[in-house]
Amino acid sequence: MQTKIGLCAAVLLGLVALAVAQSGSNVRATSHSYRPAQNRWDLNAVNAYCARWDAGKPLAWRKKYGWTAFCGLAGPHGRGACGKCVKVTNTRTGAEETVRVVDHCNNGGLILDEGVFRKLNDDWKDYKQSYLVVDYEFVNCDY
Repeated sequence: MQTKIGLCAAVLLGLVALAVAQSGSNVRATSHSYRPAQNRWDLNAVNAYCARWDAGKPLAWRKKYGWTAFCGLAGPHGRGACGKCVKVTNTRTGAEETVRVVDHCNNGGLILDEGVFRKLNDDWKDYKQSYLVVDYEFVNCDY
């Protein structure tokens, strides 16, 4: 009986650790000018890392969410992050946006399309410092 309880506890702790590993707090988010609308939502046109796997997705899929490069410490990386959705929250204002991972980076945070960055920087107080401090969480995409 104790073995079963111990095994159940270990599995539960593993699931909790996995869930926690899909989010990050107080992460730096900068902006990049992917300009998806001007580039016809073409991942190849912006040289996005995920274009190899996602450029052929339907236009509605590519347009559904703003774009980001993901390089946070917790969560999937590289190809494993491509196409996933991330809810990003400005820690100062509480403004939230869900974005789709279309690129990768190596700064330990997020690089948001400038349109998303502006929406999250809803009071413009962080404009001069050129980055936001955000929390992020991988979420299910609606499409």
